[in-house]
Amino acid sequence: MSTDTSAIDTSHDTAQPRHIGRLIAATSIGNALEFYDLVVYGYFASTLSRLFFPTQDHTVSLLLTLGTFALSYLARPVGALVLGSYGDRHGRKAALTLSLTMMTIGTGLVAVIPSYATIGLAAPILVFLSRLLQGFSAGGEFGSSTAFLVEHAPERSGFMSSWQFSSQGASTLLASLFGAVLTGMLTPAQLEGWGWRIPFLFGMLIGPIGLYIRRRMDETPEFEHAQKLESPVRVLLATQKERVLVSIGSLVLTTTANYMLLYMPTYATRQLGLSPSSGFIATLVAGFIMMALVPLVGHWSDKVGRLRIMLPVGVLFLLTVYPAFMLVNAHPSLPMLLIVVIWVALLKATYFAPIPALMADLFPVETRTTGMAFAYNIGTTIFGGFTPVAVAALIAATHNNLAPGLYLMFAAVISLFTLVWARRRLAVR
Repeated sequence: MSTDTSAIDTSHDTAQPRHIGRLIAATSIGNALEFYDLVVYGYFASTLSRLFFPTQDHTVSLLLTLGTFALSYLARPVGALVLGSYGDRHGRKAALTLSLTMMTIGTGLVAVIPSYATIGLAAPILVFLSRLLQGFSAGGEFGSSTAFLVEHAPERSGFMSSWQFSSQGASTLLASLFGAVLTGMLTPAQLEGWGWRIPFLFGMLIGPIGLYIRRRMDETPEFEHAQKLESPVRVLLATQKERVLVSIGSLVLTTTANYMLLYMPTYATRQLGLSPSSGFIATLVAGFIMMALVPLVGHWSDKVGRLRIMLPVGVLFLLTVYPAFMLVNAHPSLPMLLIVVIWVALLKATYFAPIPALMADLFPVETRTTGMAFAYNIGTTIFGGFTPVAVAALIAATHNNLAPGLYLMFAAVISLFTLVWARRRLAVR
């Protein structure tokens, strides 16, 4: 599905090289903030569970914390439809500015909310409301920012849009650095008293910088020339359901792997008996790998196609992830944890780098923001936001520390089936 652009003046359709860096910074910073906040919340889940969801059973307390993390994702599909439709009717730039403003407010709220010991039941309620605001704003971020990047440089869509996920790697790197330094330098009492707030306060400060950069960017030429639909949501759901399903299915593997890495510090301490800093060190390395590797793979996908990269990597993931978890459980140590996390991060980065461009190719300009936002957030809600709580619940129910490996194998099967379907039915390359 494509838009006829034969009559459009394309003399300014391609971003000049000197502007590409500014374009990437303007769009990636919101996605980076979104993921940074999610990663920080996941990394400090054990601390937050004691401060905001205290119960006599530590497992129940942790599940309540991760459940709040997961439930906030229910607002994401709603935000995707509202903000995605707004972006398709009023412009990518307008939607990007609105989503980042709300995201910054949500991050700031978590940073300043008093604990349960101070204000009682109001504390977990306020945490939940702040997560809902974060989820709603994040719902429109991916679709608007990816469309913005792709439409400014369509001939380099794989490279440009891959920075969306590279920024997630940078967020993981930064959040892991905070986690490693804070858990290494502060006592448990200091960490619970005030230390955990530092990374959230830092995240709140990123927002104004992103807003300043975004307001200085121009709207995309493709959007300016495209037909504006009265109801992009109605058109999307009436005529493009198969494309939405393909987008969701392709995301399953990468989003479960993403949030499994997010859960890794908790897994390292509770299941492997390692120090809290060990998990943060491992995820710090994973963040660096994703940040550095994803743009290279995105550039490669512009040359060879998306599926020629994603299919073999998905198969490799399916075959090796369970043995990797067996290995780290048989020999629980920081070096072994690093080997497993590095391997998962390498596979994940290679698989998911082409996905934003693949999704952008599936939808026409008129519904591109809505389509990508809705599909992305349905996928991340079902298979991402609920991954930490699902894995924690599986381990608690089965007493099997290898449950995460089985969960990721299931995700790989779904994504591989989807990619084969897309190649046969929609001629995706």
